[in-house]
Amino acid sequence: MIGDRSMRNLGTKRLEAERLILRKFELSDAEPMYRNWANDPEVTKYLTWPPHDEVKITAGVLSDWISQYENDTFYQWAIVFKENGPEPIGSISIVKMDERIGMVHVGYCIGKKWWHKGITTEALAKLVEFFFEEVQVNRIESRHDPRNPNSGKVMEKCGLQFEGTVKQGDWNNQGICDYSMYGLIAKDYFI
Repeated sequence: MIGDRSMRNLGTKRLEAERLILRKFELSDAEPMYRNWANDPEVTKYLTWPPHDEVKITAGVLSDWISQYENDTFYQWAIVFKENGPEPIGSISIVKMDERIGMVHVGYCIGKKWWHKGITTEALAKLVEFFFEEVQVNRIESRHDPRNPNSGKVMEKCGLQFEGTVKQGDWNNQGICDYSMYGLIAKDYFI
């Protein structure tokens, strides 16, 4: 219990934004996920997992995610355009959670073809709404490598506030790196 708020985990529930549907992944998403972002070294440059060498790796990742969907504390969405049918163009998920403080940490990844179109911002804004209003979290946070400033712009557009940069506090595909932390608490969200 955090103040008068207690998390109500709902699992990966289908969510709709203006242009997007956020839904559970299916095994049939392996090929488009591989093609649209998982095999691209530019997309994974500042991530902690390497680009996939073959679609078989992507299918293995999806199998693992799908097996966890029955757990109501597992949150992993495919980002899909409403108008373009079922093919995923990216993913957004909770990569870390601490129920003692009512915190979720969001991570996201989208294919290069869809960068700079407001898609990730729209997906993250929907999650901010979902986690504060339905799951009733106390804090939403996310972080990025400062060499990837566009990721921070997404966070800011969704109301997360810059909280500082930790020097040499993380690791990604570029090696040891700094990270810039952003966060938003329920009290500030509901003002």
